[in-house]
Parts: sequence; C-alpha cells; structure tokens
Amino acid sequence: MNSPKQSSLDRRAFFRQTAAGAAAALLGSGSVTSARAAGGHRPNVLFILTDDQGYGDLGYHGNKDIRTPQLDAFCAQSVAFTDFHVSPVCSPTRACLLTGRYNHRTGVIDVSHGRATLRPDEVTLADSMGAAGYRTGIFGKWHLGDNYPLRPIDQGFQEALVHRGGGISQKGGPHGNTYLDPILEHNGKAKKYKGYCTDVFTDAAMQFIQNSGDEPFFVYLPTNCPHTPLQIEDKWVAPYEARGIDPVTAKYYGMVTNIDYNVGRLLVKLQELGLERDTIVVFMTDNGADVERGPIPRRYSAGLRGKKGTPYEGGIRVPCYFRWPGVFEPDRKIDRHAAHIDFLPTILDLCHVERREGFPLDGLSLAPLLMGEAADWPDRTIFIHLERNRHVPEKYLNCSARNQRYKMVNGVELYDMSQDPGEQHDLAGEKPKVLAQLNREYEAWFDDIMDDGRWQLVPNYVGDDHQNPVTLSLMDRRRPSEGSPDGHYEVDVRRAGSYEIKVDFYETEEETCELLFKLGSTELRAPLGLGVNTHTFTGVELKKGLGQLYCRVTGKLRNAKPLKFYIHMKRL
Repeated sequence: MNSPKQSSLDRRAFFRQTAAGAAAALLGSGSVTSARAAGGHRPNVLFILTDDQGYGDLGYHGNKDIRTPQLDAFCAQSVAFTDFHVSPVCSPTRACLLTGRYNHRTGVIDVSHGRATLRPDEVTLADSMGAAGYRTGIFGKWHLGDNYPLRPIDQGFQEALVHRGGGISQKGGPHGNTYLDPILEHNGKAKKYKGYCTDVFTDAAMQFIQNSGDEPFFVYLPTNCPHTPLQIEDKWVAPYEARGIDPVTAKYYGMVTNIDYNVGRLLVKLQELGLERDTIVVFMTDNGADVERGPIPRRYSAGLRGKKGTPYEGGIRVPCYFRWPGVFEPDRKIDRHAAHIDFLPTILDLCHVERREGFPLDGLSLAPLLMGEAADWPDRTIFIHLERNRHVPEKYLNCSARNQRYKMVNGVELYDMSQDPGEQHDLAGEKPKVLAQLNREYEAWFDDIMDDGRWQLVPNYVGDDHQNPVTLSLMDRRRPSEGSPDGHYEVDVRRAGSYEIKVDFYETEEETCELLFKLGSTELRAPLGLGVNTHTFTGVELKKGLGQLYCRVTGKLRNAKPLKFYIHMKRL
C-alpha cells in the first residue's frame, strides 16, 4: 500500500495529466485562431457582468414576473452556454474570469477580510489585451483589491471607474455611500458622481467606446447591481408593486430592469457607431441569486436548487451569452459544460491575442464550440470550492466536481445532471464508483492548488511611491482568530520612515474609550474621551518589511455594527 504522502503525489499527478489531456484533445481538433487569424482585424469586446443575478432572473429563462426586454432580445441573438458555472460568490468568480485560473491560485478565496485580493503577478485578460494594442477599461465593481498594486489600474486596465470594496454601500468604501450619487474612484482618485450607479457606469463605458476611434477596445462592465442593499429609484420599482409583487422582490426586479435598460443603451451605441458587427458582446452573472436571506423571499429559480454561497446549481450555474453578428449563429445553444476559467482563453482566441507569459492556465478556449468547429470536445472535470470564514482552505468544504454528466457535491452527494438538473435525486448509494472517481479527481485538484501556496493572503502595501497615503478598511482586516481576537491587517511597509496615521471610527459614547495601534515594535495608545470619531498619530516611525497591524477602539461606540473603521497611513 502507498504511504499517505505517495498517494497524495499520485493524485496530483493524476490531476495534472487529466488537465493536460483535455487541452491536448482540444488542440488536436485544430486551432480556431490559426484558422481565422489571416482574416483581418481584431474584434472589440464588451463584457457585461452583473452581481447576484440568478439564472432565473431573466424573462428569457422563463420568469413571468420580471421585465428584461433588451436582454431577452440580446439572448435570442446570441450563442448560449446552457451549462455554464462560476464560483458561488463574487471575488473568486472575478479572479477566475480575468486570469483563466482557479481562484485559489490567485490569492482570492473569499469576498472580504483580506482574502479578496488578486496577486499582483497574475496576468489578467486586460494585461494581455492591452499589450496587443487594445484600449482596456473597467466600469463598475472590481472587488479584487483597493490599494496598489492590487487596483485595476495596476492590473492592466488603462481606464477605471470603480467603487471600493465589495459594494458601494459596504464596509470597503466611504462611509454612507449610496447607489444614488455615489463616490467612485476614477483612475485611483475619489470623486462624487451624480446619478444612479448603473447609469453612471454605463455612461462612462459608452464614452470610452466612443473615444476609442479606430483602436480596438476591451470594455469590462461589472455592475454592482442587483446586489443588496436594494437601492433603486421608485420609478423602476412602481410597475412591479402595481402588479402585486412584494416590496423586496419589486426592488430587486427594478434593479434588474434598470440593468436591462442600460444594456439596451450600450447596444444602441454600438449600432450608432457602426461597431455592432465588429464587437463581441458577452453577458454573464457572477453567481446565483441571493435569496432566502433575512427579508429576501424566494424567487423564480428556473428549477435550480440552492442559492448564492452554495455549490448547488442555484449558486453556481449562471446565464452566459456570446453575441457576434455575422460570425456566431444566433439563438444557438451549447450544452457542453464550461466555467469561468474558460473565459480568458476564449476571448484571447477569438481576438487573435497571445497571452502574456504567466502561470499555466486551467481553462480552455470555448471558441471551437462558439464557431461550431468542435467535432470532438473533450470531457473534463471542473471544480468549484468556496472558502468562507476560514484562514486555511479545508478539503470537501462547500465544493463540487463536475464532468459532463455527473456532479459530486461535498464529497458525499452525486447527481446525474443529464437527467436531474434540479439535483433532487442523490445517486451516491447507487453509483459509489462514480462518486469515488470524482472524489479522487477533486482531491488531486485540491492538493495541487494547496501545494503551490498561492492561496495564501496578499499583504497591503504601505508607503509605496505609487500610492501614498493608503487607506485600509475592514475589507482588509483578517478575521479574528486565537491570539488575535479583533483581527489584524497584513501589511508590507515598503519604505521605512516617519508616518502620519489617521483612524476614523464611529463616535464614542463614553469617556473611557481608547485607541490602540500596533505594528511590529511600534505600539501607540490614545485616550479618546466622549464624542470622538477620529484620531491622528503624527511622526510615527515604521520599519520596512512585512508585519501584522493591530488597530482597535475599546469602549462603547454609537453604532453597534462597526462598519465605519478606516486607517489612513501616509509616509511623510
């Protein structure tokens, strides 16, 4: 019998051989790029990604309550991947889409607490497109790091209008920010904009497209809607309430209808500029619907089980539509299972762009399927694993492994997806060999992503010339653990010297409050008194290097939910 170590090595070798075999089988069918590269210019790309919009939140998918006429028409003009999968939550999906690699390899394993930061040495789709002469722009939600070298403008995007953190009204951005007249960051500089957030992002994307002239463009439009909080102007909600739909769902559907309106504006703009036939437009969502949480009622799910945050289809199966008039056959459906890791190689292939040298890809180009050229598409296993509230990834926790027919869930459930897309009939007892095989593949994959160590936390740079000052928020603070009951920040002080450190927090409600700041051998304390909501330490000497930063306020604050907590660090 093999030793546990030997068995682990064998499983990893099996995973690598399986992945390599699938890629070789695809390449053997002929290169889509080489077949078309002699044909001429490169297409533009407009990639629309919505936030928390479930598979059932489209009229085109059978929802009789929602109104999405522009998207429904777009879907009918497009090629659809009917079995397309992403991660169960925001940041991991975005990391996979932009790198073509499983999110654990990129440092992104969660949506907050310092675990939603894309490693700066990853090669993004924007990096490769920009190097090939494309104008690259992002307008909306980044959610892969707020400070240098993690910002979109550090990761290949030449133009960026984004909000900080995971959402406009969440803990990563300015306190009190809202979807209407939001404070956003344009190329790293904060500014207040007038209008509803999705409208603002769409306006900026259209202006970027118009300004591109004869240069090809890659526009990434990841809306923060319809993610909670459900903030939307009444004019979008009223038609749903008038039809008797509950107020919560009415707001959600109103946000989706506003997205639909803006998609229509974008498509009209392409027509007006004569770019419709020269532009690949992709519509996708980042994970399943956020339903059954607090006051959010269950909505139409197209028969899928589960929700956001789960490895069931309701959490990971999403709409995925590619439109390229005159090239892709409209209203065609592809039933081959595919995933977020395939997006980058697909776009590069379609655009005749070579990927900048980087780490190996996990995904495959779907271009042969889109072009109808894949006579023998390889069956392969795609893995989903969600890490929440953990410092270290844990095997078989919230995971799935899926080939074309069968799907393993959490190591103990098995479903025949060809017969049971709603995952109602667990076949683990009837087909133990199939489950065991998928578990072996999953374990080999898990060992592989753990071995490279790239899942570990990415520190925040402080005092770097590219960004000074730097603001740390609760998005950056690690979860509390033994020895660190309040959590801490992993930082990399890039230059030793004297710093000014300003901390903002909720107003104190008692005179015995105290602020603590500690980094390495530097420890500072300040009594706060009553009615204080900020304090500044000046002339703080910090040493160069990695360290754990602790900062907290003891005593009672006016708001019991400590979302307002910012550390501004400026090298003097």
